[in-house]
Amino acid sequence: MCIMKHPIVSESEWFAARRHHLLREKDLLRQLDELRQQRRELPWVRVTKPYVFTGPKGEETLADLFGECSQLIIQHFMFAPDWVEGCVGCSFQADHVDSSFVHLRHHDVAFAAVSRAPYVKIDAFRRRMGWQFHWVSSQGSDFNFDFGVSFTAEDLARGAVSYNFETRELDSEEMPGVSVFYRDETGAIFRTYSAYGRSAEHLTGAYNYLDMAPKGRNETGPAFDLTDWVRHHDRYESTAPHSRCGRRGSGER
Repeated sequence: MCIMKHPIVSESEWFAARRHHLLREKDLLRQLDELRQQRRELPWVRVTKPYVFTGPKGEETLADLFGECSQLIIQHFMFAPDWVEGCVGCSFQADHVDSSFVHLRHHDVAFAAVSRAPYVKIDAFRRRMGWQFHWVSSQGSDFNFDFGVSFTAEDLARGAVSYNFETRELDSEEMPGVSVFYRDETGAIFRTYSAYGRSAEHLTGAYNYLDMAPKGRNETGPAFDLTDWVRHHDRYESTAPHSRCGRRGSGER
């Protein structure tokens, strides 16, 4: 859409067009409400493997990540062991966490990010970005592989792998996602939901603002996604291009 050639109309015509569009928005909201209810009604699977992570106080189990809450949301944050920094797209999403966490915490929901990078790298990057949320390392654990967000070089060399509930070829050893868990009164933990790729992009609030703006997301190439413009929030003054994935730390969404 060319901004310069956009139709200009009278206020009454604008009002009528906006009202017509509002009907479609309301219909979509009703459909989303139904979809969200169906999501909550999905079956669960019990998590029995004893996953162990490394955090600020040493070893932490999956149960430890819940704290006092019965619900846990985990961001699968792309940060491979040999990368120098976390993925730029995952960082974009993570920029929205701290402001939400105070509300989640008081609504029985815990949050943690999990990456395969060593904890010392994670902590240094977290401090650099000024984030406060809980972030642990799964290095040496099967967690990332079991939840379909990390892949070995051998996996990728063989061709298509399973990601986002389908088989596809990937060019990155790390992929993004979110997984949700519930802990019952007995301490049993269940995986209730997982979302990958664009299925979790609604968690990135800046996109909701951009989607209301005249130019929208304005992702016009070369990648036609957020990597066309998003930077780590402390790097916007730099014009240097960044990698989409791999050792330099960015990643495909």
